[in-house]
Amino acid sequence: GTELAISESQERMAVVLAPEDVAAFRALADGENLESTVVATVTEEPRLVMYWQGNKIVDISREFLNSNGADKHIDISPESPRDWKSTSLYTSGRTFAAGMRRVASDLNTCSKQGLSQRFDSTIGAGTVLMPFGGVNQITPIQAMVHKIPLEKGNTDDCSLMAWGYNPYISEASPYHGAYLAVVESVSKLIATGASFKDVYLSFQEYFGSPKQDGARWGKPFAALLGAFEAQMGLGIGSIGGKDSMSGTFEGLDVPPTLISFAVTMGKTGNIVSPEFKAAGHRVVLFKPYIDEDGSGAGRGLPKADSLIRLWDKVAEMVESGKAVAAYTPGIGGIAEAVMKMSYGNGIGFSFETMDLEDIFGYCYGGMILEVTDDADITGRSFDIELLGHTTEDQTISYGGDSIGLVELLGLYQGRLETVFPTLTAGMTGPVSNLEYRTRSWPTPLYKRAEPKVLIPVFPGTNCEYDSARAIREAGGKPEIMVIKNRSADEIGRAVEAFAASLKETQMVFIPGGFSGGDEPDGSAKFITAFFRNAAVTEGVTELLEKNDGLMCGICNGFQALIKLGLVPYGKIIDTDENCPTLTFNTLGSHQSKIVRVRVASNKSPWLRFCNVGDIYSVPVSHGEGRFIAPDDVIKNLAVMGQIATQYVDLDGNASSDILFNPNGSMMAIEGITSPDGRVFGKMGHAERVGNGLYKNVPGEYFMHMFESGIRYFK
Repeated sequence: GTELAISESQERMAVVLAPEDVAAFRALADGENLESTVVATVTEEPRLVMYWQGNKIVDISREFLNSNGADKHIDISPESPRDWKSTSLYTSGRTFAAGMRRVASDLNTCSKQGLSQRFDSTIGAGTVLMPFGGVNQITPIQAMVHKIPLEKGNTDDCSLMAWGYNPYISEASPYHGAYLAVVESVSKLIATGASFKDVYLSFQEYFGSPKQDGARWGKPFAALLGAFEAQMGLGIGSIGGKDSMSGTFEGLDVPPTLISFAVTMGKTGNIVSPEFKAAGHRVVLFKPYIDEDGSGAGRGLPKADSLIRLWDKVAEMVESGKAVAAYTPGIGGIAEAVMKMSYGNGIGFSFETMDLEDIFGYCYGGMILEVTDDADITGRSFDIELLGHTTEDQTISYGGDSIGLVELLGLYQGRLETVFPTLTAGMTGPVSNLEYRTRSWPTPLYKRAEPKVLIPVFPGTNCEYDSARAIREAGGKPEIMVIKNRSADEIGRAVEAFAASLKETQMVFIPGGFSGGDEPDGSAKFITAFFRNAAVTEGVTELLEKNDGLMCGICNGFQALIKLGLVPYGKIIDTDENCPTLTFNTLGSHQSKIVRVRVASNKSPWLRFCNVGDIYSVPVSHGEGRFIAPDDVIKNLAVMGQIATQYVDLDGNASSDILFNPNGSMMAIEGITSPDGRVFGKMGHAERVGNGLYKNVPGEYFMHMFESGIRYFK
């Protein structure tokens, strides 16, 4: 039968459907508040026909499209490889400390944390490794690791992805650059706890316009040969990718670029992170054998069979727990690896005797392992040497030369600080740990074995599935309701449906999302307008005042509760400049990381299973989370026990330091409640928890907030 092509607008995704499925597909799109449009019909006649305003503007045969135009031919003449090894950060005659300073401040090896934290790294509640690990959250990971998403149930299966590419090597020799890109990408998977099986690749290629020049055509040709050689030697394939030959503007060309992306599957229990774990451990270097025979193109590259044996040994050591940290050297060699492994937990390192060229030169395919005392570090078909030891003093030393981690970190973070700031922010004044304790909580008149939790989904909301999952696992019955807003009529029907559902609901949970726009509370404005509709306001008032219900809002939901007055006042009111609000982070940019929060008051039923003084680690992801209010309002909130949680430092003290209070909130406030505690708003995503998550940032993540809320009704 005839097939139809449908396009939905949100992500502009096109699908091909059988005619009998079109109505059902469009109904599903409509239910998600998405537009869908029939854009084409598949016909038996092999022609592409397009219309514009009723006029036929394209009518081309499929045969012509398949031809790709006239055949073209060219003789390709790749250039001879240049000395690619000399492109490393090693410089003859430079001292060890001077070399480390260069590695710390080089654009290719310096910190990119200020850029990374502008992107949500914990959405989906499946993040196994945070982008930056250790108690200091500084050591960058080498591979992305996320649990396989499930709406219901649990899994320890996870996906891993890593990349490899060195523009300087590729510029000197596209062949060697592509080969080593494959080696680097796979090595990063192994260093993260994967096994060398079921590994696949995808290539991203980008070259200057080849024009009619055989030498210019030789660059992508040589790169593809190098990548092909690596694939054949390692027995892995590339299953797709993207190529472009448009990297030229006037006289400027991009460097020959073939980026290798490696993907595979693993178990969360086998995942290892790169930051050093403890002082006094041996650190060993596994190095693959290098092809030093002959004068062919492969000379100087790691041997494939040696790499595979090395990777198998590393996987065995990680799985057995003998290797507690792993890092494969990249563009900055061993020096970069050791420096970054030291940062996360502030652990120093002392090198054994070795040549500086080996420390600062390339070591692709090598593996640096922090091993336990009983680890067997013997192996065959690859070299093994003792690289050094982790130390308690915060220095990296080599012979009689040493440099402090504090100095290195200043250079490492300072290089891009003016571009992507992480530390520049004003202080919010003195803060102190607040304490308010209660031994009794309000109880509802009517109990529920499985309380119903209504989760409204507004434009911009992206946490509804994470929230529903947390509620379901806590024993509640979540109901996700998409609030459609494509017309006034749809909004009216949404108001009616939501107000009706409120009558059967015990709890309302407003999940987080993104605000959008150039002003604070972008999407929160629609949420507050929706809740101020008379029918919804009446339903919320009845839920809270007559039915003893609960409400909670996280992140964007917290913002909505504040704008409505539900926190801190416990009812929907017209707020003014004297009321608390949430505004832009003091950095002026989005912040995504793990924060530590201390329970300052257990007044809320949402915190019944917490004790005052308990400290929890919680993901945050927001651009507008700075809590501000007049001083007298904050003092009153403290006296009333309505300041529920505060941002704290590593010593457990409430802090205005941007490292611990990422938005600059006054009095380090992370969450507040209504006067009776039954409405709770907070910035941190307490719903984004689960077994096997955030393995590289230590802390207690289970606040049991949802269990507390559900218990309230039982």
